[in-house]
Amino acid sequence: MARPKERPTAEQVRLAEEQIVAQSKRIDFFLTEYSVELLAQKVRDGEYVVPDYQREYVWEERRKSRFIESLIMGLPIPFVFFWEMPDGRLEIVDGSQRLRTIEEFVYGGLQLGELDPLTHLSGFRFDDLPESRQRKIKNRSVRGIVLNEHADEAARLDMFERINTGSKTAKNAEIRRGALKGPFLDVVTELANAPLLAQLAPLPLKAKRERGYEELVTRLFAYGDGLEDYKDRPSEFLFAYSKKMNAAFAADPKLAEIYRERFNAVLNFVSQNFPFGFRKAERSTATPRTRFESIAIGVDRALAERPELADRAADEIAVSSWINLPEFQKITSSDGANAIARLRGRIDFVKNKLVANAIN
Repeated sequence: MARPKERPTAEQVRLAEEQIVAQSKRIDFFLTEYSVELLAQKVRDGEYVVPDYQREYVWEERRKSRFIESLIMGLPIPFVFFWEMPDGRLEIVDGSQRLRTIEEFVYGGLQLGELDPLTHLSGFRFDDLPESRQRKIKNRSVRGIVLNEHADEAARLDMFERINTGSKTAKNAEIRRGALKGPFLDVVTELANAPLLAQLAPLPLKAKRERGYEELVTRLFAYGDGLEDYKDRPSEFLFAYSKKMNAAFAADPKLAEIYRERFNAVLNFVSQNFPFGFRKAERSTATPRTRFESIAIGVDRALAERPELADRAADEIAVSSWINLPEFQKITSSDGANAIARLRGRIDFVKNKLVANAIN
């Protein structure tokens, strides 16, 4: 983004400083170190609270073995993040997979796979090691950061996302599902399992396991309901939206059916008018998120403005006349995808094309 030509005013500096202070107060923490032995014991005894979005033990055997090899070699281990709950227990914000792998190795009989460079340790279990080596492993320390009890759920979500900047955004659906149980997310989960959605928007197996379809459904509703509070940070926007909608659905149970009908109207329209659904090509096995957003939310808004579109024949809708235009390919690229101008641009492109055909 280009730097502004003018220097910030004194008032802008004051507001920026107030914002920094306010946000910093949300993150109060202290540093600590735990021995491998203590961590393994606490995981074994269930003394750590694992939030729902981290319940599944998803590390494959090779990744477990590589992690234990790094631990044995004394390589630096990433910080484990905890939240100190009001009752004094520690909830794992980030590090659940590492901690459970340590416990499985020390107490659960985990057998190491093929290692490199510690090739002679391949196939070993913890009990196969000499007692001296076992003690040395147990004595190794892992650094921890503990957030205090005043860090709210949004602050913990933000920290988790920033720690995992290399992970897929679909993982945020797992986080929301664990932190924000409620009637809206129940409907999202239900609709995410719709066979027609899987047919129109195929996803890789890994994305499915990380609740990728729930992420798509949530984005359809959240962006379709308006972007007034969107600040170029999808995770925060979707978290706040889901929390708000859980309350709205609880207050008015009839909303659930309204949103089901809206979802089905979008999918039926796409099925009838878009030759490859949300995919780029007939044999595509993955669905770009930006393409899904542009089509799904563009259709949603077009139907809201022109309901008669649902009764038009496919040759009247004429999606093929613009779906392959270079302009559409450009606005659905991933470059700057989360910027609000790009997001609005790709949604409005589809909506305007459909509405124009309704008028003609």
